[in-house]
Amino acid sequence: MSETSISANRVIDASAEDIFEVLSLPAKHPQVDGSGTVVSGTDQRIQQVGDVFVMNMNSDAMGGDYKMENHVTGFDPKKLIAWKPCQEGTPVEKNGWEWMYELQSQGSDSTEVTLTYSWGDANPALLKKMSFPVFPESVLEDSLENLAAAVSDK
Repeated sequence: MSETSISANRVIDASAEDIFEVLSLPAKHPQVDGSGTVVSGTDQRIQQVGDVFVMNMNSDAMGGDYKMENHVTGFDPKKLIAWKPCQEGTPVEKNGWEWMYELQSQGSDSTEVTLTYSWGDANPALLKKMSFPVFPESVLEDSLENLAAAVSDK
C-alpha cells in the first residue's frame, strides 16, 4: 500500500483473453465486485479509452440506490483495463479515484492479475470530505477471488 493506492494480485487459472472478456463487459461486474455495492451494468462491451459505462449501485453509506458513470482511462486488450468512477452527472475531475486491472499472461491458461485502487488524482475537496481508502485491501482480494469464479463460469 502506498499513500494513494492499494493493490492486490493473484494468479488465475484462465487465459488473459478470457479474463479480459469478463472485465470488459460491465454486465459481469456485479459478479466480480468484492464490495457488494455493484448491482448491475450494461451489456455494451468496453471498447476503448474514453468510453463511459453506467453502473447501478447500492450502499447504505450513499443512501441506498445510485448510479456511477465510469470513464475508461486505460484499455489494452488482454493486458489492462482501468476506469475512474463518478456519480452520474458529475464531472470525472470531481472524483479522481481509479480502478485498474493489469493482466500478465503466465502461459495459455494462467494469468497474474493485479487490481489497483488509486486515489492519487482525487481533488483536495474530495480528500477532505472522504476518508481514503474508502475500501480496504480485502475488497480487492475478494474481487480477484470473484473474478476467478466468474471466469471459470464463463
